[in-house]
Amino acid sequence: MSNYIPKNLEFDQPGRDKLIQGITKISKAVKSTLGPRGKTVLIESPEHIGGMTITKDGVTVANSIFLDDAVENLAVQMLKDAARRTANSAGDGTTTAIVLTEAIIKAGEKNLTEKNNIAEVVKGINKFSKSVVKHLKKNSRRITKSRLLDVATISANNDKNLGKIIADAYGKVGKNGIVTVERSQNHETYATVTNGIKVDRGYTSNLFITNQKNDESVLEDTLVLVCDQEISNILQIENVLKPIIQQNKKLLIIGPCSVNVVNTLAANVVRNGLKLCNIMPPQFGYKQHELMQDIALSVGAKYFSEKTGDDLSLLSMEDLGHADKIISGKSQTVIIKNNQMTEEIENRISDLKEQQENTEIVSDREFINERIASLSGSIGAIYVGGNSDIEQKEKYDRVEDAVCAVRSALQEGIVKGGGLALFYAREEIGWISKKTVNDDESTAIDILMESLSAPVIQILQNAGLHIDDYYSQKIHFDSWAMNLRDEYNVKTEEKGDFFKMGVIDPLKVTKTAFENAVSVATTILTTNAIITHARVKE
Repeated sequence: MSNYIPKNLEFDQPGRDKLIQGITKISKAVKSTLGPRGKTVLIESPEHIGGMTITKDGVTVANSIFLDDAVENLAVQMLKDAARRTANSAGDGTTTAIVLTEAIIKAGEKNLTEKNNIAEVVKGINKFSKSVVKHLKKNSRRITKSRLLDVATISANNDKNLGKIIADAYGKVGKNGIVTVERSQNHETYATVTNGIKVDRGYTSNLFITNQKNDESVLEDTLVLVCDQEISNILQIENVLKPIIQQNKKLLIIGPCSVNVVNTLAANVVRNGLKLCNIMPPQFGYKQHELMQDIALSVGAKYFSEKTGDDLSLLSMEDLGHADKIISGKSQTVIIKNNQMTEEIENRISDLKEQQENTEIVSDREFINERIASLSGSIGAIYVGGNSDIEQKEKYDRVEDAVCAVRSALQEGIVKGGGLALFYAREEIGWISKKTVNDDESTAIDILMESLSAPVIQILQNAGLHIDDYYSQKIHFDSWAMNLRDEYNVKTEEKGDFFKMGVIDPLKVTKTAFENAVSVATTILTTNAIITHARVKE
């Protein structure tokens, strides 16, 4: 019995009360950051200089929270999971997910009675949640260039400068392009955009360098050989080297070469003025194989792979691809191509997008995103700077959220921000309540109606305002009444239409936050027994 660990058991309402206490504690810390007038949170953090982090990022706050009480901490872990899943899928909306989860649980505790069948109520919540999502989709709009700037600015906590940098980067890379976030080596925050494929491998010999100032090998109008099998003898690629030398052409070899082959190629570059460069294949294992296929497809080369039994001795000039320009540095290579996208590449991108939708592992989703960007031919990078480690970390979190939010907006469109998209979705539930529903379904409707107001109430509260002074919580069933609304912009203190004012959120962010909140809240509402490890009291 060496693995025996004693357990503590909690049952029924006392157990749920402890879970709710945990939810309340984490929610109180996180929801104070919501909206343009949200507050910052100071976190003791040994991972950063000065031992602290200052942030308005909901997921950062949530991830820092661990509670002494085992049951309360279980609730915290569940809520963190909802926030994490929201961030992983949509890139933002973590605070909204936590606010909604707490609201659904508290509305459930308030409206559930002994007469209710909890399983049927939860079934009703899940059923009517689909109507909420349907309403969000119906009232969403496609994103335009000006709205792209609004999404980026709002997601960066209303920082116009950061919003413009992010929006400009996405404007250049396009819908299929990728924007990554890196740490700047100085205090400046700026973006760079590359039209081509970025390979995280540099030249194998510094003798390939053509630009001494930047330590780069730069070749224009270049042929490209793509292979994953080692070139151990220069004679293996003799069929293409001879005509390349005779016609004074240039060649980039993306593939492993033995030391002797690298030295032979480098010697010919130095002594005979040949324009050659070699880089190793990127990544490892299955990722390497897939990236090499993408590179070959992009440059129009045949991919010679050991996995498919290709023989390099059969290599011919027709098997080589073409790049307009290659820039190879110490650690990365950019392959620039200005040719039109082929149908084959478009089909590959379409397949990858479908694959990404069906992948739940974050690292795999990001890898697929990089592949899509490489194939579409545009890669952006935002370098985040700061005057201190604390400032840089806080800004980096905001930029990362904003970049993901813009990506989500480009994918599925936008809805009204400030919590109003969910607030107005109560109308969809209101119509259902006018139909014939049983007692359990009626309770489910009451729970959803109450909880959907929570984000807008919290945003106003963080600004020191009360919802009744700005919005009627009464449901309007006349379409003309729905369109005659004055919406209050907490930041500018103006009234008007949120779409026109640029107060918007990505549909994917709002939808994902709501769905994950419903999932966690209904799990807690149906929990009847909680088992935790017994803690040893000192």
